[in-house]
Amino acid sequence: MSSPLSRSGIASRLLRGHHEIWERVEAELAAWHGCETALMMTSGYVANEGLLATICEPGDWVAYDELSHACIAEGLRLAKCRRFSFRHNDLAHLEDALKAEAAKAEPGRERFVVTESVFSMDGDAAPLREIANLCTRYGASLIVDEAHSTGCYGDTGSGCVDAAGVRDRVLASVHTGGKALGVPGAYVVGSTLLKEYLTNRCRHLIFTTALPPECGRWWLEMLPKVQADSAGREALHTGAKLLRRELAAPGVPIIGTEFVVPVVMGEDGAAVRVAERVRERGFDVRAIRPPSVPPGTSRVRVSVHADHEPDVLRAVAAAFAEAVRA
Repeated sequence: MSSPLSRSGIASRLLRGHHEIWERVEAELAAWHGCETALMMTSGYVANEGLLATICEPGDWVAYDELSHACIAEGLRLAKCRRFSFRHNDLAHLEDALKAEAAKAEPGRERFVVTESVFSMDGDAAPLREIANLCTRYGASLIVDEAHSTGCYGDTGSGCVDAAGVRDRVLASVHTGGKALGVPGAYVVGSTLLKEYLTNRCRHLIFTTALPPECGRWWLEMLPKVQADSAGREALHTGAKLLRRELAAPGVPIIGTEFVVPVVMGEDGAAVRVAERVRERGFDVRAIRPPSVPPGTSRVRVSVHADHEPDVLRAVAAAFAEAVRA
């Protein structure tokens, strides 16, 4: 016999796809981030694209980091706004653009800055405090994609925005469940006004089937576990530092600073060959090639997990050192 949870949710949330369990999940998420409210959506890609396509309008100006995820670029394309791609984590380049745009002071036009907090392909982090300061100085609204930081940063794992202490200067942040939380779906956190606007205007919410309510039960189960797992977060970052040291010592070409560890080989074929050799040693890695990364920067990406033992990480590093030399 099916449960009440399994018998609902096969429609848009604005129709019969809504279930009270999502109100409980959204309340828990809002409390976690210290925000007024949260809005569940079906995936991180959909949440980012839908948010930007809805709140950015033609004539608005949006600056976004050149290495932002494809869903951010696609959302801005759909919005038909004016777009400016600033050099990766380059505060001077961003400030020059903000200053020039603020000097125009066009009535009724908004300015936005969009960035990831932890970059999924380069394994580094955005200087969120400094970006927030620029947004305050030049009258821009800040939006942050926290897909790779949710669960991994801050005292309770709520992400880099909260860890940096800039929550009150962020219009919206987007978080996914499919990484550290291990559950399907994603959410936007922000003000009640933002949620009401998205609920009534966001096509990515209105015209799609809601997540099954059974998924809400998984969210309610996983949230307290992730929030309480400070030991796991410490193990994650300790393991990442260990792997980076072990890779750097023999000269394996890595970039970044965080638990996403890219081994940059340059040419597509070189990245594929290294990935194959490391897989032969028993480690499941894949080559990342254009269009996921810029031409000439193909790489093999390693994502450290909290449960990776030091001996395993050392063995991974040894496998890469051998593969790169071969």
